[in-house]
Amino acid sequence: MVAPAPAQRVRQVVEPAVAGIGLLLEDVEVVRAGARSVVRVVVDVAEDDEGELDLDRVAEVTRAVSDALDAQDVVAGEYTLEVSSPGVSRPLTERRHFARAVGRSVTVRLVDGGTLAGRLTAVERGTTDADDAVVVVPVTPGAKGRRPKTGDPVRLLLTDVRDARVEVDLSGLGPVDDDDVAGPGADAAGREG
Repeated sequence: MVAPAPAQRVRQVVEPAVAGIGLLLEDVEVVRAGARSVVRVVVDVAEDDEGELDLDRVAEVTRAVSDALDAQDVVAGEYTLEVSSPGVSRPLTERRHFARAVGRSVTVRLVDGGTLAGRLTAVERGTTDADDAVVVVPVTPGAKGRRPKTGDPVRLLLTDVRDARVEVDLSGLGPVDDDDVAGPGADAAGREG
């Protein structure tokens, strides 16, 4: 049985290929799956990249990574290559992660053990990395049937943030009540009565 290639060696080969496409290498994992290896490569867009990591970009980087691995022959035997994006479950730990999540609901875990839940409204670049900060507007859920309450914006230095998670908001999904769409006083066809 052939041992899987060390992830660090695969990373050294893959990183220039990913950078050549204009993307960032987030993670590399090499594991055995029966008689073959599985190479998992996680890529992301740069902070200042206006584009999305769509299927065309994933296909392009997959070809580049595959070509680089084949040219360097770092994975012995047959292997399966899986290229993906970090996904919504990725913890936000770097300024670029936060920059891509502006406008979303987040739960921030602080170094001191506290947490803050709210809407990420801004990411500020400081004069040094230690001055980089995020701005979160706290949101407290309202009582049943009431609107959530928003607080004053809170500026947090990234050095005080352990990590954060994007909270997927499904509250807008579900059955639509005709009264909600047409408004009070309207009949089922939406006409005012």
